[in-house]
Amino acid sequence: MQKALNLRIYLIVILVIVGETAFSADIAHPLSDYRLYQLLDELASYGLIDLNSAVKPYGKKWISRQLLANTIDSVTNKLPARIRQELEFQLQKFTAETPKNTQLQAPTRKNSFGVIRFWPPEFNYTEDEFQASIRPVMERHLITNGKGTLHQEKLGVSFFSYTGKHLAVYGSVTTLSNRGDGLLSKAGYLSNEPGVVYTKGTEYSESKGGIVVGNHRYSLSLTKDEIIRGDNLNGSNLLSGRAPTFPSLNLRLKPADWFEFTYFHGWLVSNLTDSTRYYVDNLKQKHYRPHKKYMAANFLTFTPLRGLKISVGNAVVYAEDQPYPGFFIPLAFYKSIDHATTKEARLENQNSQLLFNISSRNIKHLHLFSSVYIDDVQWRRFLPNSRERNPISYKLGAQLSNFPFTNLSIGGEYTCSYILNYKHSIPVLSWSSNSYNLGHYLGDNARELYLELMFKPISGLDIKLYFLDAMKGNEYEYIRRGIFNNKRYTVMDIISNPSPGDVIWTNQSMGLNINYEIFRNVYAVVNLMQSTIQGHDAKSAVVFGEQRMTAQEAINRYTPKILHGKNTTLKTGISLNF
Repeated sequence: MQKALNLRIYLIVILVIVGETAFSADIAHPLSDYRLYQLLDELASYGLIDLNSAVKPYGKKWISRQLLANTIDSVTNKLPARIRQELEFQLQKFTAETPKNTQLQAPTRKNSFGVIRFWPPEFNYTEDEFQASIRPVMERHLITNGKGTLHQEKLGVSFFSYTGKHLAVYGSVTTLSNRGDGLLSKAGYLSNEPGVVYTKGTEYSESKGGIVVGNHRYSLSLTKDEIIRGDNLNGSNLLSGRAPTFPSLNLRLKPADWFEFTYFHGWLVSNLTDSTRYYVDNLKQKHYRPHKKYMAANFLTFTPLRGLKISVGNAVVYAEDQPYPGFFIPLAFYKSIDHATTKEARLENQNSQLLFNISSRNIKHLHLFSSVYIDDVQWRRFLPNSRERNPISYKLGAQLSNFPFTNLSIGGEYTCSYILNYKHSIPVLSWSSNSYNLGHYLGDNARELYLELMFKPISGLDIKLYFLDAMKGNEYEYIRRGIFNNKRYTVMDIISNPSPGDVIWTNQSMGLNINYEIFRNVYAVVNLMQSTIQGHDAKSAVVFGEQRMTAQEAINRYTPKILHGKNTTLKTGISLNF
């Protein structure tokens, strides 16, 4: 009965929004098209577009409008030749989103069913109230060093469609196979490789997509796609989008130019067995089901003056038998709702967080940004004489583009995460899905310094030099209270330990990445990385809550075998569509 009522409520909300919509719905543009996202950053650094880069992905029609607005002669005359060429090149990706009289045409073959583009291959169909596009997805990469070789191959198809001004649908399904010496992506590995769920040994498949209703001011969608919150150069510490995608109900509001609001309720994957839930097959064997796990998060972005974005939000991860209606309220403080349902009965509450981000592009060519993830905070812990440290994560970063030299940018960021950040004493409530941390890829009790120098000599070609210095301190388990060496301890003793304390894992890497977009949506990559990744033995005595590891155990846990120790790794490949 309750499920039927909830479904009727969702349908009513969707029908109301469809009835009120006056402009076109928008769909997410893939984050893997990173060169396009970099171009938008450059336009924002010139002050030409108003960019909320803490909320990704961006919509295809929104991107099209920004690119089109900057192809006017009065604007392009102020831009370097390379950016002018890049604008025209990138606009070719959005023929379905731009007005017909502004579309840049490519070689096509018409028939009674639609339009076929030869290269890159795609099929487009257009009527007065309907547009659709289908594209193949292909990718092949070779990764090799002195310890082994990996072959990665991705095959699939993507599509999107617009029906009238109210409805948009998109999706993709891809399969990826790994052949060779091990895997680069695995839950627990400290790397920025996208998280995957393997189905057959070293193979996996993924389906993304969604349905969207709305306009340029508001939208409601049901999607399974990446969600990123927080400005960054090498991985967000709020919501990084690295975990495998999960279904979510999303709301976006932009009632005024100075305010934007986003909310989602997600259905996460706990990877933990619920012993009370199971199926029984015809042989009377029990097949246990995973614990249910959900999250809700909102993010409010204010623009007090053009170029300055101040964002604040809060989130909750919870594990009730059914989604809780209170967490479907978009504009709410979820910790207060949680306390109202648990504290009087003295029950363990859910896992709630605070999220902050600030982004400034008030100085031409310069982007300054910072983000803070707060798991739990007490102001007294910030005092110098406090032994306890708040379990928080913060990031400070900057990027200078096209100044003082055109086509050259330099950027860097520092990320610091303290002990027990992202964790919870009840494992099912951790800030994770499919066992991948939803926040920064290094997890808690870690530090990272990242620097990059980007040179773009011509349209389509990126040459990046980067340096990475990352470290991981002692690994701790979130234990609220217990006995260790015949003494009583609490979680306060755990967060009183030095952070990072003993450094048990380090990654020092330098790399050269050359990316060339040969044709529209066709990327060729050559990446060369010199890395030293090591595990280290802890020197201090074992303390309450610590998961002590040897140097070998640490590197085995955090790093794929092909990258152990000192290596020179070459990655080459090509990708078609996203």
